[in-house]
Amino acid sequence: MSVSGLAGSPSRCCLRLMHHNQVLVRRSSWRVSIQKWETQKTHLIRCAMDSSFGDMASESAGSPIFPRINIRDPYKRLGISREASEDEIQAARNFLISKYRAHKPSVDAIEAAHDKIIMQKFYERKNPKIDIKKKVREVKQYWVVQAVTSRFQTPATKFIVKTSIAFIVLGVLTVLFPTEEGPTLQVAISLITTFYFINDRLKSKIRALLYGAGAFIFSWLMGTFLMVSVIPPIPILKGLRSFEVLTSLITYVLLWVSSTYLK
Repeated sequence: MSVSGLAGSPSRCCLRLMHHNQVLVRRSSWRVSIQKWETQKTHLIRCAMDSSFGDMASESAGSPIFPRINIRDPYKRLGISREASEDEIQAARNFLISKYRAHKPSVDAIEAAHDKIIMQKFYERKNPKIDIKKKVREVKQYWVVQAVTSRFQTPATKFIVKTSIAFIVLGVLTVLFPTEEGPTLQVAISLITTFYFINDRLKSKIRALLYGAGAFIFSWLMGTFLMVSVIPPIPILKGLRSFEVLTSLITYVLLWVSSTYLK
């Protein structure tokens, strides 16, 4: 029994060693397989990322760039006028976005201009201001204004200077030398001056007489109305005849316009 026991113990040890080696081999093979699978997975992910970014880069490189991307004025950047409506602004924005959507900096520039214009329009609605040029254009569209303005024309510069000097001298004489009866003499001289300049420009004594008389009556009535209802008293001009003096000055201005520009 001792011999068989001694003889059998080495075989068992060999079997155990072989089984242990097989387990180690299997574990090492599993590890190698896992490492290979992870390496292949990482490689596939990298390839997918490279192909995706490569497609995006090629698409961005071949896309058109917005030519007005660096223009600061948002209206000029979108290619619209400052009087454009909100529908026109939105239409311009949509058109440009659809055309340059593949180039992100272009899209950002278009969106920034659109947002700035919309915010400006919103601020103008909250804080409205009077557009003088627009109001003047609207007034000029009235037929009454067109009929009146059609009766005036701009003469030569030399003629404008001549009439201006004549009526300025009359105004200075009226202010410096007022009389107890009022500026009667200066007003009469202004009427004669009006006749002279209208005749000199139109070459018609009848028209000069009609235009001069009508302009004088209208100017004096308008001056009186302005002094009574609109213009407050001026402290510089004092005295019993200050009202007549100021009325005469207003009349001179209107007579100068009639003598110079009436046709």
